[in-house]
Amino acid sequence: MGGFRKFLFRGNLIDLAVAVVIGVAFNAVVQALIADIITPLIAAAGGKPNFASLTFTVNKSHFLYGSFINAVLSFLIIAAVVYYLIAGPAGRITDLASRNKAATERDCPGCLQSIPAGAKRCMYCTAEVPPVGQPDPVSS
Repeated sequence: MGGFRKFLFRGNLIDLAVAVVIGVAFNAVVQALIADIITPLIAAAGGKPNFASLTFTVNKSHFLYGSFINAVLSFLIIAAVVYYLIAGPAGRITDLASRNKAATERDCPGCLQSIPAGAKRCMYCTAEVPPVGQPDPVSS
């Protein structure tokens, strides 16, 4: 039982639960935006008073293409928000972190493992490495 409790209260699981709850609430906001503002604007331009109820019938089967267009608009808005507010900034942060890592690490000339930039000896193959900024005597 103690292991299960540790699992439940681990940080990642709680963060995921919060993200799901916020995602569901955000979806409700986007659905309201689509249904109450965007589709009426599009419907007014198209001359139909209720965009969501647009249908066509084939052999007594009703196709609700207005609802489908609402769903597509909702998806596009959510995808754009996720990309511009989450994925884009996260990519920039990752790029900055890797740039900083490149400034503090270098590859060992002997084994090509990543070692601290100030190291005098490789921690993997124990080869002596020249200080940063000096040419490697083996390769010259």
